[in-house]
Amino acid sequence: MPAMKCQDTRGSPSDRKAVLFADVCGSTSLYEMLGDQRAFAAISERLDMLRKLVFENHGTVVKNMGDEIMCIFWDAVSATQAACEMQAAIGACPAADGISVGIRIGFHCGQVLQRENDIFGDTVNMAARMAGIAQAGQIITTADTASMLPSIMRTSLRGLSTLPVKGKKGGVEICEVLWQESDDMTVMAGNTHHPGADASSLMLVHRGERFVVSAASPVITLGRDEQADIVTGNPHASRMHARIERRQDKYALIDMSSNGSYVAIREETEVRLRREEMLLRERGTISMGHPHAKSPMDSIEFFLMGG
Repeated sequence: MPAMKCQDTRGSPSDRKAVLFADVCGSTSLYEMLGDQRAFAAISERLDMLRKLVFENHGTVVKNMGDEIMCIFWDAVSATQAACEMQAAIGACPAADGISVGIRIGFHCGQVLQRENDIFGDTVNMAARMAGIAQAGQIITTADTASMLPSIMRTSLRGLSTLPVKGKKGGVEICEVLWQESDDMTVMAGNTHHPGADASSLMLVHRGERFVVSAASPVITLGRDEQADIVTGNPHASRMHARIERRQDKYALIDMSSNGSYVAIREETEVRLRREEMLLRERGTISMGHPHAKSPMDSIEFFLMGG
């Protein structure tokens, strides 16, 4: 998967991303008890597992900082899924020479600022603050980020408290993602698979013609070329403009064009993608090469069905 693009998004709420920090807990004590080589090997093994799960959930590791990684995801759903899988994987790891090694995770979704190969801004600071609050085995996020999750994932959140944060009037509400299964934690928040999830499909409507992306037909292409599945006469569109892929029960739009794709989900602000990708949610419109308002008839409507 190509590296995720993060641009200066000041004043552009449509470009929000989820920033996540995952930190191996107690590394100083681990070095003291195991010695440098064995401790380094144990930490490295776990960081490799975390990086793999970031990639599998369509995220990008921005940088490694000793026993901690900072990553970025397209949305809160992907970050939550990755965080739960990280905790489950580390929890299933054998102890390092009899010593249990845990991780703590914090994430937040908002605007980010990129400079070269690093990211900055309030979103990054808030995500780091969430990780700093978390204890071993915990996943902490903000209530604002939690509100972006679908209802099935919100059932596994527990409100904690309001955290006083400099510059934030009234503080910031925080939540714990309950990823473990126990007597009082019966749902793994990251596991969005449930009965019927694989039966989901994405319906697309273009100039009255209907198309479906599903498990049986997991990819559809869009563009001016006659070989595309959905063909447009729009001169602003590229010949092979974009494609939509089914990934488990999610649907990703991948732009491959020169002029970009414009996506509006429900009544949210329209987003421009240019050789980037995003997950499609609920319902909305896709416009090839220009904003929806310029030529509504050329737009493709989409609807997530079932699941």
